[in-house]
Amino acid sequence: MTETTAGTVETFDVIVLGAGINGAGLFRDLCLQGLKCLIVDKADFGSGTSAAPSRLIHGGIKYLETGELGLVAQSTLERNLLLRNAPHCVEPLPTFIPSFSLTKGAFAALRTLLGSTTAPRSRGALLIKIGLALYDLYGARHRVMPKHQFFFRRKALQEMPAITPRIVAGGIYYDAKISRPERLVWELVRDGLDASSASRAMNDTTLLGQEDGVLRLRDPRGIERLARADIVVNGAGPWIDHVNDTLGVSGKLIGGTKGSHILLKHPELVENLKGRMIYFEADDGRICLVYDFLGLALVGSTDIKADNPDTVRCEEDEIDYFLASLRSLLPALQFGREQIVYAYSGIRPLPASDASQPGLISRDHSAPVAEPAEGRPFSVISLVGGKWTTFRGFAEEVADTILSRLGRNRAVSTQMLPIGGGRGFPVEAAERRAWISGRAAKSGLPEARVEALLARYGTTADAVLAHIKETGDVSLAHVEGYSRGEIDWIARNEMVEHLADIVMRRTTLAIEGRLTAEGLGEIAAIAAAALGWDEGRQADELAQVTRHLTAFNRVNL
Repeated sequence: MTETTAGTVETFDVIVLGAGINGAGLFRDLCLQGLKCLIVDKADFGSGTSAAPSRLIHGGIKYLETGELGLVAQSTLERNLLLRNAPHCVEPLPTFIPSFSLTKGAFAALRTLLGSTTAPRSRGALLIKIGLALYDLYGARHRVMPKHQFFFRRKALQEMPAITPRIVAGGIYYDAKISRPERLVWELVRDGLDASSASRAMNDTTLLGQEDGVLRLRDPRGIERLARADIVVNGAGPWIDHVNDTLGVSGKLIGGTKGSHILLKHPELVENLKGRMIYFEADDGRICLVYDFLGLALVGSTDIKADNPDTVRCEEDEIDYFLASLRSLLPALQFGREQIVYAYSGIRPLPASDASQPGLISRDHSAPVAEPAEGRPFSVISLVGGKWTTFRGFAEEVADTILSRLGRNRAVSTQMLPIGGGRGFPVEAAERRAWISGRAAKSGLPEARVEALLARYGTTADAVLAHIKETGDVSLAHVEGYSRGEIDWIARNEMVEHLADIVMRRTTLAIEGRLTAEGLGEIAAIAAAALGWDEGRQADELAQVTRHLTAFNRVNL
């Protein structure tokens, strides 16, 4: 691209504004079809709402009671596909769902299915059993996990001994969890760039405006860039309305809700979970969840109407709610604020709605089109709603619309296409052992170290291992389990602009509670050497990420 606003304007087939999961998924799909695309994000890839999910890849069992059966069908299919296509970071999650009554909620659920705006405040065993049977039915396509089990009080307490004795029944069904969602967003962008050499990706880049179809962008170096396309996709999530206003598109599309989560360092709780998630009804009827995430207990989520994604954080009353819910569910265990090692919050980019309860706002997606208008010769397609699990299907739908508008045909299906480090990933135990032992012998590293790299990066670990072999695998002095070469490789190869990109998105260092002030300083020095930061820039990066983790994530540094 040009380095001056008066210079040449680069033309693309499609420009995608917003590199969250929906934007990144669409960018990858379009690049695979041979289109020349540009994707732009004002921050880092996957740094907004896509970094604040419950970290589940799930079929949406709760959508059965709101009658969104098509969404359940698509979600269960996409869950099964992600288990196949991203096995390096998506894995099965057995889920225990308790019931505290036998028949409550059945009539309320029927009313909701018929259009009532009041969700059932209690979900009895009968309702749960019917729901689990339907869930199995909808998850039959490309099934990769067992069907549900259901049992009454005695057996339920044997399965989950720490749960409250108020339980009358329980079921176990299977969904999935994603260990590194932020990294998967980056991998989608990388896949797109690898598929289309003419395409571009820009993070930390501001949309300044548009004039006669030319978008003005300011890149990380402060240089103004110019680009145009016949189709612009607004994938800015909760910022969609703001971006549309900048593009000259009026109207309100987003009515977001806030979802917060906390992570507890609670070995006793993690042990009692037995590798399962408990998906439970809090005392006020809202749905909560708790499960083992990288050795910590992840607890969520709230669902509160909110509209400012730039200032959202997990507030004290939300923490009170989580802890009270856990104490009621698991009365034999102790819970307190001192166990919290990380907290996060985000705004779900849901469609504008007058629903009386946030939980009743549809999680389905849509892609309204604003056709060209005076002063804006390109059409704008907005990616509204959706959820993490269905990003591939959503991208496929929008990509097909775009291909049709451009008079092009689909060249590649993404349905069975592995993502990033999931390509060639050794899924079976014997295959994985062979992969690890072979790389250990070749690199000279211990098998445990190779296994850790495989878990973090999938088969991208091959490139990390090659770099480490050249630079040496010197462990970080203040961060257990990571090496200088590993961080150096990320800084040099994964479009890192800020220190936060490394510790919050390319790795799970922050959310795992591994960071100390000394460790963060050590990583900053490695990034500075790799990226050419001077002492002032290094200090600024360190100060910025420290402020953010302290103010927004409850990390003590």
